[in-house]
Amino acid sequence: MRLNQVTVTMPDLDAGWAFYCTLGLKPIVDSRPRYARFVYPDGESTFSLHQGESGSGGTTVYFECDNLDEKVSGLREVGLRFVSEPEDKSWLWREAELFDPGGNRIILYFAGSNRIDPMWRLDCSR
Repeated sequence: MRLNQVTVTMPDLDAGWAFYCTLGLKPIVDSRPRYARFVYPDGESTFSLHQGESGSGGTTVYFECDNLDEKVSGLREVGLRFVSEPEDKSWLWREAELFDPGGNRIILYFAGSNRIDPMWRLDCSR
């Protein structure tokens, strides 16, 4: 099984379009104002936006970046506002946080091998 896509809801897809293009996602479907879909620059997974009223910001999306500090710096230079700077976390990831125009929490992070193989990983062979 592979993850195909994640879809988040937001009221203004034009604002979402600009935000996710600025993050570096590449548009592949433009059916605004109701739907838009992007492909990640690395890999084959996709990310989409669906027009609708946002909930209470309960969605969190993680995007891994090999060069996290440089990515955050570049995004800040083009006007994106972060609520937290890149910081080393106790779970061995380095993360920075911002919100998209629909209020969805976005975490840019770097985890390396700790992404799927942390020291505390469960033994799946049981």
